[in-house]
Amino acid sequence: MDEKLSKSVPTLFEWAGGQPAFEKLFATFYQRVADDAILSPVFRNMSAAHADHVAKFVAEVFGGPKLYTGTSGSHATMVAHHIGKHLTDTQRKRWITLLLETADEIGLPDDPEFRSALVGYLEWGSRIAVINSSAAENPIQPDAPMPVWGWGEVKGPYQP
Repeated sequence: MDEKLSKSVPTLFEWAGGQPAFEKLFATFYQRVADDAILSPVFRNMSAAHADHVAKFVAEVFGGPKLYTGTSGSHATMVAHHIGKHLTDTQRKRWITLLLETADEIGLPDDPEFRSALVGYLEWGSRIAVINSSAAENPIQPDAPMPVWGWGEVKGPYQP
């Protein structure tokens, strides 16, 4: 990509609407999760700050400010929250479906390129969450970099 074009392409974070969009997405989503028969058992004991933590994490992954890693979070920290949860594929699929419905409800961009990137990240991240939820130990080292997601991220088959 030439330099002029790359400067004109916004990050996914910018295109989505910045931090307020991610905060609204996850606050609305986790309100809906509380009433969802498939997901509420997984999240019934989540802290009041959970939606904010996830919003900061995903916003940072999508090119936003380092609000998650800047407040004692890391990729390893996020993965650690899934260890031993024994998540199912049914729960994973419902999580994605409900999150995408929430994205529509709050008016996140619905252009094909953005939604492709969003769905790609949700598929990638949720499948890794399911894998890690059956682990006994965190496979991510404390100093591992945060994931970075952009407009096209496929780099080959997953290697645990």
